[in-house]
Amino acid sequence: MIDFIERPIDRQAAAFLCRDAKDDTGVLPTVVSLLSQAVGQGHVCLDLEEIAGQLVRIPGSDEPLRLPDADSLVALLRALPTLGRPGEHRPLILDAAERLYLYRYFRYEALLAEAIRARAASESGGIDEVALAGQLDRYFAPSENAEDRQRQAALTALRRRFSVISGGPGTGKTTTVVRILALMLEQPGGERMRIALAAPTGKAAARLAASIASLRDTLPCADEVKRDVPGQVTTIHRLLGTIPGSTGFRHSERNPLPCYAVIVDEASMVDLPLMTALVTALPPQARLILIGDRDQLASVEAGAVLGDICRAAESPGSAVAGCVTVLDRNYRFGDGSGIAALSRAVNAGDDREALHLLADAGSGTIALEATPTRETLKKRLAAPVLEGFRAYLDAETPAEALRLFDRFRILTALREGPWGAAGMNHAAETLLHEATLIRRDTPFYRGRPVLVTENDYIHKLFNGDTGIILPDPESGNLRAFFAAPDCMIRAIPPEFLPKHETAFAMTVHKSQGSEFDRVLMVLPPEDTILLTRELIYTGITRARHSVTLWSDDAVFSAAVKRQTERRSGLRERLING
Repeated sequence: MIDFIERPIDRQAAAFLCRDAKDDTGVLPTVVSLLSQAVGQGHVCLDLEEIAGQLVRIPGSDEPLRLPDADSLVALLRALPTLGRPGEHRPLILDAAERLYLYRYFRYEALLAEAIRARAASESGGIDEVALAGQLDRYFAPSENAEDRQRQAALTALRRRFSVISGGPGTGKTTTVVRILALMLEQPGGERMRIALAAPTGKAAARLAASIASLRDTLPCADEVKRDVPGQVTTIHRLLGTIPGSTGFRHSERNPLPCYAVIVDEASMVDLPLMTALVTALPPQARLILIGDRDQLASVEAGAVLGDICRAAESPGSAVAGCVTVLDRNYRFGDGSGIAALSRAVNAGDDREALHLLADAGSGTIALEATPTRETLKKRLAAPVLEGFRAYLDAETPAEALRLFDRFRILTALREGPWGAAGMNHAAETLLHEATLIRRDTPFYRGRPVLVTENDYIHKLFNGDTGIILPDPESGNLRAFFAAPDCMIRAIPPEFLPKHETAFAMTVHKSQGSEFDRVLMVLPPEDTILLTRELIYTGITRARHSVTLWSDDAVFSAAVKRQTERRSGLRERLING
């Protein structure tokens, strides 16, 4: 049974695209509505084989609708004037694998696959292989471990025009990237290279910039090479150049980016339209290096691009075979780390092992506690909130407050409700107000943490940026302070803030690209399809030192066993063409 939760936009899209349909069964509007709903849920297409013969529960109807078998469903769709085949310009496209697309998503997927295939098939050229061998030995000292994956990742990035480095937190992705930057600069003509560093959000960009700044001086190379290692990181939107009032960018296939190489961090967060815009804006000779964790949650918008590429690379005959390196040695967590062991069990879908680890955790780095009831929520939240947020509220400077605020965060699976981000933020504010640590008497009170939820190109604030409302040290006026990608602190009047929300608690989706010393992860008391192993894994791995989960055993088990599957054809296109 398919539970169809029809939105107004789904209904309107179906009515428009099926307006000339000769169908008195209601099947076609239902299928097109399901496609629109699927895109809204992050899928790129609708798999007709999957829905054929299913019962669909229609809102407002007493009786469910039985969809026909696959052949009959395809025949019905073929009669639609708005349906076309690949290569045709129609609002709906049905490909040979019986995947139904909205045209623009079909085009995004086709363009991206074609661009990746072309780039993956060509070597970068101009590499001094003799010099490179010695350089690799200098940056990645030979060891008894025959399979040095960081070294392999660097070699692939130098030799190929397309490469991917995937790995969980602490596996050395950023260290490898900094060494790749130095290796590129040491190659012939390297001092003239234009290398762009980008991330999906301002927060992720700032983190990468700070990491590069801390690692640059440790490189085993000449001072001039260290000096030339780029440290400026921008958002992908700023790199491409947004056009006010348009969904397009200044840089495109007609006006390529003036770059020798582009490195994108936190690539799992990049959706299909944005990745397509980036790849098609690269000049043919440029390298593209994607960095990310294939096991994290996929992008909020449509697609699971990094995951599709990594899965395609597992097929020996695919276009990207040999382009993907997975780093699996963890340098942050020791062999006995509870966080590392728990994340491995969750990734494997092994709920029994995960629960065993949580029950037997003696290190204090992981813990599982029952989700509190509505009546006990505030009492249970008091200790972690007061302990976790007191330090930043006592900070003497904005820079110190921003640093201390990242020591602790509440992460939620849901947005709304008492166990969602909204409910947790309200409870945290109430507790801090009652403890006189904040005075919640105005919308922009001293100490209020804010999470930007839409891009503002005028004030250079982007979705995911986190700041704090504090008095300006010079004027005393309240300002919103943010850590900028250049490692500086920016301040703007709070009334100039774009759309935002309070950020004592945030959803796991919003936390991607961030890390905190300690995490309290809250799951609702009842299971929901939103709870998946990718969500649990992503929440756990935001923690550097310790994570506490609030969840009942049955809810946690169900989430770990449920795997996110984004419907798309990108993987097959990269394998089969």
